[in-house]
Amino acid sequence: MPEKKILTDKIEKIDPGRIGSYGGFKALEKARGMSPEDVIETVKASGLRGRGGAGFPCGAKWEMAKNQAGDEKYLICNADEGEVGTFKDRHLLSQNPFALLEGIAIAAYAMGAQKAYIYLRAEYRYLLKGLMEAISQARTKGVLNDLDLVVQEGAGAYICGEESALMNSIEGKRGESRLRPPFPTQNGLFGKPTIINNVETLCNIPHIIQNGADWYRTLGTEQSKGTKLFCVSGDVPSPGVYEMELGCSLRELLDLAGAKDIKWAQVGGSTGGIIPVENLETPLSYDTVLGSGAVMVFNESRDVVDFVYRTMEFLKEESCGKCTPCREGTEVMVEILGRLVNGEGVAEDMAVLRELSGTMRLSALCGLGQSAPIPVLDTLTYFSEDYENRISQSLLLRSLKAING
Repeated sequence: MPEKKILTDKIEKIDPGRIGSYGGFKALEKARGMSPEDVIETVKASGLRGRGGAGFPCGAKWEMAKNQAGDEKYLICNADEGEVGTFKDRHLLSQNPFALLEGIAIAAYAMGAQKAYIYLRAEYRYLLKGLMEAISQARTKGVLNDLDLVVQEGAGAYICGEESALMNSIEGKRGESRLRPPFPTQNGLFGKPTIINNVETLCNIPHIIQNGADWYRTLGTEQSKGTKLFCVSGDVPSPGVYEMELGCSLRELLDLAGAKDIKWAQVGGSTGGIIPVENLETPLSYDTVLGSGAVMVFNESRDVVDFVYRTMEFLKEESCGKCTPCREGTEVMVEILGRLVNGEGVAEDMAVLRELSGTMRLSALCGLGQSAPIPVLDTLTYFSEDYENRISQSLLLRSLKAING
């Protein structure tokens, strides 16, 4: 299956520093000729789901926020993109910021937001100058009308990619997850109804409004409409951003990147699912595996247990520490996996990892703690021999030490 370029079609055809090269804001003009309710209905009918990983229906989220009482509402564009192996939003921000601004303007009009934020991750500060220039040009052109659009820089915290931690950060509070409900559409930023969509999601909006919901629904699968930007990295000769229709197989995507000698791929970032080479026909959709769109490829030279250990070390460091299941669970997982890596594993380790994973998935406060066990569980399922070999080696080493005194 070849690429299906929609979001990336104008990239390399326009000058990201010159608004005139964008070709006008026809979708925004069309949207402003519609009622806000009709704009929302079009987005709902398209089947667009959030591209940040959770996959919540975009139009339904907008409708919930619009229907809340009060005139003060906020729109947040999540440009934090802190997920490991993810760089698609960076690609859009650097190559076509005007598509994002058009999407923001349409979304704000539809939900009735007077103020919008672009939450830009700290590591993307080098994009700030270009983004601010694009916003300035858009204001001059009347693209934003009276919308107050602010760029808020993050401080480098992985947890702030989670929407409630992100709102805390904007409010000047510690970046940690909030209890839900209430949800952001009811009680979000500064206690007001708030929509949070990521860069890729908002860049879909102009295409949907301009071409219609029926056109968009021809792309993808029954439950996963449209295209998706995939960030392919790791042991591949041609890493990069690829735009594919949802429902394509992982193998089709990796063939485009020239991947060979594959042992497994992780789809969806550091907490994403592990797909062994024998399952490469798995379709990439919300029904199977997707997440943020990161696809990291590992060849036969890579060690599974070492990979999971390094992943869990990262997640332990990035946990906000607010809830016990995540704070303590990631700590214990690092301890157990560290023993396995260092030749000190015991027979009970695999069972303990499975039990702890189940507890974390059921009881952690936010997506980080709930999803952190996924790589552990998947590798225990597909690569149990690697764990068993580590434990056998550990037992053998201890036996030899005991014999030698």
